[in-house]
Amino acid sequence: MIRGGGPVSDPAGSGGYGEHMDDPMVIDERTAIPLAEVQIRASRSSGPGGQHANVTASRVEAVFEVAASGALTDQQKTRLAARLGHRITAVAQDARGQARNRELALERLREKLARGLATPRKRRRTRPTRAARTRRLEAKRRTSERKRARRAPQPDE
Repeated sequence: MIRGGGPVSDPAGSGGYGEHMDDPMVIDERTAIPLAEVQIRASRSSGPGGQHANVTASRVEAVFEVAASGALTDQQKTRLAARLGHRITAVAQDARGQARNRELALERLREKLARGLATPRKRRRTRPTRAARTRRLEAKRRTSERKRARRAPQPDE
């Protein structure tokens, strides 16, 4: 089991977790999680790599324990636990190398945490405009007239 320590390269600069494993993983403008709180495990991959993949631990799993985090507030912990559970996991086995899969797993974990912590906007109640109400009623009248025209004629007509 690997915990923190080695450098992680982020060529795109979009990973949010910087150049070293000790840097925090930035979730949003107010929240950053130290990578020491993320447990990283490597195991054998079933993905690409041919024969070499059978002997290389290139599959990477990033695990974040919500309750054990010191970087999150109680409200954030409650929201994450309700939406994603008490243990959030991200797995990557897309690339041949462990380093690239570590980057992918951490980025996927960051995206999951960002989605889980996002607060939905409050819905503003609105009323339909007078023109919208008129259009709706006019459409209902046209539909009613079309259906009435399809009916068989009444015997008294």
